Amino acid sequence: MEDDLFKMVGILFVSLFIIYIVVKLFHLQASVLEGLTNPDSSTNSIPVSGEAGTSASYAAGIKAQVVKLQDELLVSKYRKDYETAIINLDDYCGMLLLQNALNMNTSGDLKTNMEKLNNMNTLRQAKDSLNVAMKFLDAQ
Repeated sequence: MEDDLFKMVGILFVSLFIIYIVVKLFHLQASVLEGLTNPDSSTNSIPVSGEAGTSASYAAGIKAQVVKLQDELLVSKYRKDYETAIINLDDYCGMLLLQNALNMNTSGDLKTNMEKLNNMNTLRQAKDSLNVAMKFLDAQ
């Protein structure tokens, strides 16, 4: 009876040890394969600035990004949807401007009024940006 118990405990120990070894080997194999993978070529080939001798490849990288965005946005197909979205955003910014202007506290708190004025300036800049986006879309 005692011999059977020792055999079972021994078999359990040996089994756990073998499982441990197999798991460690798989982990080692995964780290070796990970180290053998090629780095992403797109991040290495495009320089981060256009200074000196890298300006040609920098310009090519920018052009590649433009082409990628053109492929993603499909302006010719979705032009009307984009125009509608820009117009709706412009209307939304205008309404927020009006709301901020009408909610000025004339009786005091300068800090709150300055925050509202800053918000209004930010909204005006957003409206200007939307106008630039619309002109760009029209030029496409």
